[in-house]
Amino acid sequence: MTEKQKLLIVGLGNPGKEYAFNRHNIGFMVIDELGKKYNVSFQSDKNSIFGKIELENKFIFLLKPTTYMNLSGNPVSSFLSKNGILPNCMLVVHDEIDIPFEDIRLKFQGGHAGHNGLRNIIDRVGSKDFHRLRFGVGRPPRSDFSVADFVLSNFTKEEKEKLYGLLNKSILEIDKWIKNFLDVA
Repeated sequence: MTEKQKLLIVGLGNPGKEYAFNRHNIGFMVIDELGKKYNVSFQSDKNSIFGKIELENKFIFLLKPTTYMNLSGNPVSSFLSKNGILPNCMLVVHDEIDIPFEDIRLKFQGGHAGHNGLRNIIDRVGSKDFHRLRFGVGRPPRSDFSVADFVLSNFTKEEKEKLYGLLNKSILEIDKWIKNFLDVA
């Protein structure tokens, strides 16, 4: 019997109710929706919330680091190591200011583009060779609105009305990503 292939999907965000609907927490929101779709039972440890999907001889782990965004790398690196998962079998879901709201893109490799969560993951994992689902949140609407304040603010009423559909679009992109691994194997 062969060992099951393992994939990891990481959603980036910040712990705490005050951040729950921030743009910066879109990774957590996507993981929550993915968990609902696949009826995942989540567990927690000191630095993360995690669950597992078993699909076509694959274990697909879902992970939400519960350290703050800028310190996401330690729980991600630890989870990869503990479960014998290579970085190129990981998908990180994160907000992206350089993409307009409503645009969602898959990408393999690359830098952090100023995203401190990605920067910390790259530093701790020691590799840029992982997949990303970039959820476009756009740029601040005014020049006096800092990027940090913008991503730590809640979605607008108009954005919230579109959010459920965009979360579903994200799940479809993740399902395609998973299917590509299944097809290659």
